[in-house]
Amino acid sequence: MQAAVAALREKSAGFRQEVELEAGGQEYGLTVTGGFDFAADKGHVAVDLPGGAIDHSDQVFADGKIYISGAEGIDEGAWGVMPRDKAEAHYLLRAPLNDPEHVLVQIAAMREISQEGEENVQGVRAVHYRGILDHQTVTLRMAKDVRTKMDQARDMLRSNLPVFADAWVDGRGRLVQTRTSVNMSGTRATLTMALSDIGKPVRATVPRASDTVPVTEVGGILNG
Repeated sequence: MQAAVAALREKSAGFRQEVELEAGGQEYGLTVTGGFDFAADKGHVAVDLPGGAIDHSDQVFADGKIYISGAEGIDEGAWGVMPRDKAEAHYLLRAPLNDPEHVLVQIAAMREISQEGEENVQGVRAVHYRGILDHQTVTLRMAKDVRTKMDQARDMLRSNLPVFADAWVDGRGRLVQTRTSVNMSGTRATLTMALSDIGKPVRATVPRASDTVPVTEVGGILNG
């Protein structure tokens, strides 16, 4: 399974994420779609939250930076820009600014892996692997305030948070789907990522410098 993740990180792919969140009595469902060249560290992401106050956001990854539009505090027609390695996650099982490679890093770190048999996934037969994520992996690149809450939850449980990870690998050794999920004390989160068009070229159009403004943090449910 780890070999399939490592192989994908040397290629490009299209992806579609379905994100389900439930916390504090509120439920959110959003989709994250795009294409990413993991070898070249570039790609594009579109995020949609039907019915949200801000219902669409775009991100472009290139040259070690992330360009963000449609976020709170960024004027219409403008793009915020920040270093990719400075982006942080603000919700459990979300990736910093929806970075799809972050998901692969977490999946590759799963432990206590078991093989759950073969299933039909994304139109192909694939072997299903299941494992768990440790606390360090779950809180990877989390904003400090969110990580503190996760630390407190771990201390109350006196164990790692019950976070499961799943991966599906087809007969050609390709990663075709991943899932991370948690359900505890009224907080539920699931992130499912389907992968397609593996190896096909990915384009990422970088905004003009005159249309960008430096930002240090981008919040909101759409942005991880």
